[in-house]
Amino acid sequence: MPADGRSPWTTGPVHPGGRARTDGPLRIVRLANFVAPASGGLRTALRELGKGYRAAGHQPVLVVPGERESDRETEQGRVITLPGPLLPGTGGYRVLTDRARITGLLQELAPDRLEVSDRTTLRWTGKWARRARVPAVMVSHETADGVLRTWGLPEGAARRTADALNIRTAHTYARVVCTTEFAEREFVRIGARNVVRAPLGVDLVERHPALRDPGLRARYARAAEALLVMCSRLSPEKRPGTALDALEALRRRGRRAVLVVAGDGPLRARLAQRARERRLPVTFLGHVRDRAFLGALQASADVCLAPGPAETFGLAALEAMACGTPVVASASSALPEVIGASGAVAEDRGEAFAEAVELLLERPGPDRRAAARARAERFGWDISVAAFLTAHDAPVTVRQAAGPVRPAAPGEQEGAAPVRSAVRPAVSGGLS
Repeated sequence: MPADGRSPWTTGPVHPGGRARTDGPLRIVRLANFVAPASGGLRTALRELGKGYRAAGHQPVLVVPGERESDRETEQGRVITLPGPLLPGTGGYRVLTDRARITGLLQELAPDRLEVSDRTTLRWTGKWARRARVPAVMVSHETADGVLRTWGLPEGAARRTADALNIRTAHTYARVVCTTEFAEREFVRIGARNVVRAPLGVDLVERHPALRDPGLRARYARAAEALLVMCSRLSPEKRPGTALDALEALRRRGRRAVLVVAGDGPLRARLAQRARERRLPVTFLGHVRDRAFLGALQASADVCLAPGPAETFGLAALEAMACGTPVVASASSALPEVIGASGAVAEDRGEAFAEAVELLLERPGPDRRAAARARAERFGWDISVAAFLTAHDAPVTVRQAAGPVRPAAPGEQEGAAPVRSAVRPAVSGGLS
């Protein structure tokens, strides 16, 4: 580190003389790992951002791992799938491991911008981008120390390991994009000055309170029962067992409640066995591919549970809020700043989650549903797309999403999509 204390990656241009043009359509190549057929939040974010980039006149190309090779045009732009091995114990995640193949593909695609959604196995692509003089952005979809803690690493060791990883990440990429203040803290902690904040979003048309279906609700819960729903990947870092703990605590309190779980993962069999042994009324739906059904389920629930302590945004929870269903979220995650006062937060214990559910259920149903929807309306995908494009120094011409999103900021034209103001820098830094 220089003697003046400044981080070495912020003392000068990251891509001197590079192809950091900002005029006209840009080819934005996006690399992502850990996108399984049954994955939810990341797959949704990639799809919606790609659609937004395309609508803004750019050329998005997404490269992901899969069982076999494919190359197709989709609503989110070109999607290239390269064969990638299964990651053991993850319930279906695959990774891109063939560096030579990826390097050749990047050279062939000749991107104007590179966007990477994997802070571990794909971090090497930042060095490729620097050599090729292509401005590159790393998207932080999770906190490194949070994930390490959920996998059992002691807090001190998790923090030290995360800091080492994050220093290398921030040094390698022109910008690091964090979706919440919660996510950016671990980069601010190490002194990174090239961090910007850009929120994710929710489809406010596809997800809305009118999806509430009394018939669907009656399929899973009686009239006097509270219907709880959890939409989550069933893996250790998501802590899905907390939802079962909360249900058990509620029933001990005399609250008649049932739980429906939408999602799959390596912990499903263990959770199902536990529910049977403790005679808990839990329905495991597995991965739900029918988005209309999932929206109706979210809208028909009384409360959505989001127990993941390492969540840096929480798309499933935001979708439930757009459907008018309030959320109880882990106080250890980023969700408290996403859900605001429209939901409730709890410590990572079943009893605490049960208490938070009770507090929400004490509110009149119409009031809690209106508050959840109003909060979600502040997170349209148009705002997210504009923020990500701004992080790329890319032209933004995104149309405003249907329905209210947020009041116009001072000096911003009413009804226009936010452009520069959509990105909130955590600290200074940028592309050259």
